[in-house]
Amino acid sequence: MQTRSLSSRDRPTADAVITALAGPDARLRPDQETAVATLATPGSRALVVQATGWGKSAVYWAATAVIRANGGGPTLIVSPLLSLMRDQVSAATRGGLRAATLNSSNVDEWSAIEDDLTSGALDVLLVSPERLANPGFGRRVLDALAGRLGLVVIDEAHAISDWGHDFRPDYRRVADVLQQLNPQTSVLATTATANERVTADVAAQLGAATLVLRGPLARKSLHLNVIDGLSPIERYGWVADQIATLPGSGIVYVLTVADADRLVTAIKARHGDDYPVAAYTGQLPADQRHGLEDDLLGNRVKALVATSALGMGFDKPDLGFVVHVGAPPSPVSYYQQVGRAGRALDEAVVVLLASRMDEAVWDYFATATIPDPQRMDRLLAALAESDGPASVPQLEARTGMRRTRVELACKQLAVDGATERTPDGWVLTGAPWTYDAEHYAGVLAVRRREAEIMRAYIGGRDCLMKLLTQALDDPLAQDCGRCSVCLGHLTPGLSAQVPTETLGIISAALRGQAQLLEPRKMWPGGVFGSRGRIPAGQMAEAGRVLAFADAPQWTDTLAAARQSGEAAETARTELTRAAVAVLAEWGRAGVRPELICALDLGTGLATDLARRLRDIGKRADSADFPVTPGPGPGRDANGAADAAHWRDRLGAPPQLDGASVLLVIDETSSTWPITLAVAALREAGSGPVLPLLVHQTV
Repeated sequence: MQTRSLSSRDRPTADAVITALAGPDARLRPDQETAVATLATPGSRALVVQATGWGKSAVYWAATAVIRANGGGPTLIVSPLLSLMRDQVSAATRGGLRAATLNSSNVDEWSAIEDDLTSGALDVLLVSPERLANPGFGRRVLDALAGRLGLVVIDEAHAISDWGHDFRPDYRRVADVLQQLNPQTSVLATTATANERVTADVAAQLGAATLVLRGPLARKSLHLNVIDGLSPIERYGWVADQIATLPGSGIVYVLTVADADRLVTAIKARHGDDYPVAAYTGQLPADQRHGLEDDLLGNRVKALVATSALGMGFDKPDLGFVVHVGAPPSPVSYYQQVGRAGRALDEAVVVLLASRMDEAVWDYFATATIPDPQRMDRLLAALAESDGPASVPQLEARTGMRRTRVELACKQLAVDGATERTPDGWVLTGAPWTYDAEHYAGVLAVRRREAEIMRAYIGGRDCLMKLLTQALDDPLAQDCGRCSVCLGHLTPGLSAQVPTETLGIISAALRGQAQLLEPRKMWPGGVFGSRGRIPAGQMAEAGRVLAFADAPQWTDTLAAARQSGEAAETARTELTRAAVAVLAEWGRAGVRPELICALDLGTGLATDLARRLRDIGKRADSADFPVTPGPGPGRDANGAADAAHWRDRLGAPPQLDGASVLLVIDETSSTWPITLAVAALREAGSGPVLPLLVHQTV
């Protein structure tokens, strides 16, 4: 790589930013200076692929300062997460730059920020890719700025490429912005997680003559470890038992929101309610997430138990450990998350608690963003028949597809130029759309090769750091000498064993927390027909769920309960004990159902549990709710189609003559069969109905 130097005029400006950010003796390294000098030349393009901690943000702050000092326009940074934006605004301010962000947490400030931007009072504006894709924002801000921007920064640029591990259709709006730019606007794309194919794809989207700065990706401070073969509840037990011995403060990554909440419960059951851990998920309000981030930055918590919502851009140089409960589907995404640790430490501990169940998650993510031709055709037909722009709810009703799938499909079609989002809804552009089978077969093949690399990583087939950096096509990938494969054992202080006592403590705590089952309040309309509010006299009471999704405290028990023999009897007894605890809780609140009715949707568990509860409570036998056997409505069905399906499957309700009812349901991912059964029972003369769902799947 040929190095470039800043001019004598520009160097003091860049140095002032770097010393403000990193101290009086700090200076740009030669590779950073090459990037800044390149971007200071109007119309330049640069792609920086460097390990976390290399200092990519220093490049765009210094380049912004130089461009502004030379009379150039402001910088637009496309950034994926609120936590990243908040850190970046703070860093820009320390560097002497005036920065602001437009996001969902500061709507009241948008107008003033946009005025400051168009007047030249701001040096930097940070926006999310979703904001960039909003047509109203584009009309008000981007159209006004397109000819005046001095620098565009695309952070986490691997998300532009559908060959990457984290492709986001909204990021493709960046390509549209690039088309509108003044030719004198420089563009910088940065990422720590791009292999050669993704690098080439991003560089091609940036345009000809893109300077690519790619460095070694191995992290010398990380001690990588894998522990395989633990059951779901044992993985929870390992974290609960080992967390106090892990160095400093850190992050425990889990795959779902439910996992985050459950694991925090398990840790507190082991160490006490005051133990400093908290769940961090994308469902929390922005101010609460900010508070948790600050607690971790200030070492006021031992760990945040987090979904991937706490990932890209979170900057804590002294993060002492990262633990994963479940393996991500890609070595690239795994590298990105473990790269949060040890940036300013000599040593940091990384542990992957793998499981045989992880591969089902990998299979889902491998195909989640691959367009389905049949869905696309249904959506295109609905748009073609629409009289003007169509909203996502309107398209949901017309196609029978789930709303989230409609929204993703519209964005995928927009990437290919077939649809466009207007302020009033989605419209066709007139451009034809065809399914590029060869391209998506290639994307799927890449993702399956990445899954195979994760199998190799979990199986310890080679140095763990070497496997990760090879997945990123790092030409300097080599054995690290520090991982559990190179050493032949776990990092000293770690154990693969989980005490039986710990498992008993956390299992009891988790099984004692039945999840609330909120009743539906509105009919779905659409093909179902009925719409509007469900009358109070047909609505269920607030119910309970014994096992939600893949709850680890119930995984083995549910599997055994579906079988026969002694193990099944033991498992069904455990479910009965948990159900009795729920009834006792209701009883303490003054709620005592008079009759018990089963709504069995296919496993037989509801019928068995209802019988056992009648025997324990010495309740009279009552007729169960008849259900016609058959397959479910399909994962793609929206609420209206789902409700219509179950309406046709449910038979005539039993006559219960004003009695209050405990309705025991075996297993479902939808609450529509419960909603419809309760409405039918109430119309047939029952009193209040309390649903008890054994297993809510997803």
